[in-house]
Amino acid sequence: MSASDSPTDLSVLAGELLTRARTEHAGRAGHTLPHPVDGLRQTVIALRAGAELAEHESPGSASLQVLRGRVRLVAGEQSTELTTQQMSPIPDRRHSLHADEDSVVLLSVAVPQRAPAAD
Repeated sequence: MSASDSPTDLSVLAGELLTRARTEHAGRAGHTLPHPVDGLRQTVIALRAGAELAEHESPGSASLQVLRGRVRLVAGEQSTELTTQQMSPIPDRRHSLHADEDSVVLLSVAVPQRAPAAD
């Protein structure tokens, strides 16, 4: 079994990232999971209370699952509060993410398939 095929303990990873986020100037830390599935990118992101991911473009089709804590997903005038074990699609427009308490989220993004290289 290769490293990318090994199971990831999200609870352990969440704890490690949250420890790092508490000491980072920006108040966040992340780790993209090795993934054998083409077209899927998953990143675990920890944010200490009060930290945010500033407004940015939507990555395309994506969802956010809260593993620990409480966050707000803000897109324009719309704000969605998510707590532990809740999941939401990410709006297909500019948005930001705010941690109301120490939090860890799992970001899942569908990435476009690359065209095969021409021979």
